[in-house]
Amino acid sequence: MNKSQRWQLEEAMERRKVLKRGHFFLSSGRHSAQYMQCAQLLQYPEEAEAAGRALAELFREEGVDVVVGPALGGVIIAHETARALGVRCLFAERKDGKMTLRRGFTLQRGERVLLVEDVVTTGGSVGEVADLVQTEDATVVGIASLVDRSGGHNPFRVPFRSLLQQSIESFDPADCPLCKQGLPVEKPGSRQTEKV
Repeated sequence: MNKSQRWQLEEAMERRKVLKRGHFFLSSGRHSAQYMQCAQLLQYPEEAEAAGRALAELFREEGVDVVVGPALGGVIIAHETARALGVRCLFAERKDGKMTLRRGFTLQRGERVLLVEDVVTTGGSVGEVADLVQTEDATVVGIASLVDRSGGHNPFRVPFRSLLQQSIESFDPADCPLCKQGLPVEKPGSRQTEKV
């Protein structure tokens, strides 16, 4: 990638074939004919670095002390955003079904935390991380994501900014037209990847 060119997420996602088509079971429990696999973009260090710089600019003036991302989807983009901001990066991961800080990661009382995720749909995972940060007496100053699939609704109590808003239709499993067609369901994402 020529660094003199202005990096655009939408072009990068097209270039790296991030949008997948099929029949997907989303972590929200809903079904969809499309799925955004941001790992396809973030596997390229130059793309991840550019994406992190772009997200960092959205929160440059917030006085961020540390960036935290939920594992697995938020780990790489959180790291690159932290690098662009010149701060440290932690990630939260599930233990016994609950988001926790492990591996010796800690937050200090009053630290200003930016949460970074690859894709936000319902905000469930990153919302759990926000609750975790608050139990550590740190302050969430905002939430950033590459892609906002929330339909333009901020599901959080803090500023939420993304590089791209993307509308992808999803269905309640009971009303899913793809199920009615008998198409096999795939569970992508970090919680579980398998055919269901």
